[in-house]
Amino acid sequence: MKIGLFGFPLTGKTTLFELLTGTAAQAQHGRGEGQVGICKVPDPRLDKLTEMYSPKKHTPATIECVDVAGVEKGQAAKALPLDQLRTVDALAHVVRAFEDEAVPHSEGPIDPLRDAISMEAELILADMVVVEKRVEKLTLNVKKMNKAEDKRDLELMKRCLACLEEEQPLRNLEMTEDEVVSLRGYTFLSMKPLLVVVNAGEDAADKLDGGAAAFGLSEFEGKPKTYVTALSAKIEAEIAQLDAEDAEVFRSDLGITEPALDRMIRASYDLLGRMSFFTAGEDECRAWTIRKGTIARKAAGAIHSDIERGFIRAEIIAHTDLVEAGSWAAGRDKGTLRLEGKEYVMQDGDVVNFRFNV
Repeated sequence: MKIGLFGFPLTGKTTLFELLTGTAAQAQHGRGEGQVGICKVPDPRLDKLTEMYSPKKHTPATIECVDVAGVEKGQAAKALPLDQLRTVDALAHVVRAFEDEAVPHSEGPIDPLRDAISMEAELILADMVVVEKRVEKLTLNVKKMNKAEDKRDLELMKRCLACLEEEQPLRNLEMTEDEVVSLRGYTFLSMKPLLVVVNAGEDAADKLDGGAAAFGLSEFEGKPKTYVTALSAKIEAEIAQLDAEDAEVFRSDLGITEPALDRMIRASYDLLGRMSFFTAGEDECRAWTIRKGTIARKAAGAIHSDIERGFIRAEIIAHTDLVEAGSWAAGRDKGTLRLEGKEYVMQDGDVVNFRFNV
């Protein structure tokens, strides 16, 4: 899973990137220089499996983060590194909600809704430029060659243009799976799933669980492929300097119920419809990220294509049942370990051993 962090300047975006990845940010000098870091997904379920099996390797799931340089108003189409953003699964717009006299906002007063709407408009305008050029080209092609493929593409592009002209992002447009696939090569920014990340100050720490409404962003709730979460990068940067026990006390005193990393990961998984299954043994305990609704044979392919190709059966036990039983063998004796076929729909927290033959 890959997430692109972006936003207007001085939003705390890079501080968040450093917290998520543990990577010190480097200076960025223009388009195409977004910094990439890896975020390890904390999961108490995987920790418990590691405790049970004492494996040689402990391998958590990961999220790849791209930290894009701050975008000045009106410059999204020119400033965003489209080649890098082409491959991200979602965009995370970091919206400033903290006050800091030493770091004035370029637009004046702090207003998360204004900034979220302004950036949405930036993405829509950037996409409109691309769509208008494509419509012009396809119109000429249809006049010259009259190919059915060009006619179909032109109709789709006109629908996209109409959506954008109504100041609506392309993620709001209903499309078939084939139409979505045909548009992937264009890197339409407003088509990407959008995570709005409100970066609040210490004075709003007790509002982080209040959702979009707590920061005046109610109109972004319920929109297609859009999710709003809130955190405080500054507070988390201070907490990162403490040991685990002191950090927990500090969060509790401020009314923060979960770390920023956990909030970002949960929001990203919810937005993209992802979940985790596990493999466990003496060699390795590992978490694997798949889409919700993935069948067993396809989940096997997340580990290796040979396992998918030679899939026979899946030995599966729910994580809670395995912990309760205490071992794989005990789960079999209790009847909570079961055999499933290739069409079994994987569940979040399944612990799996795939049987295969190639």
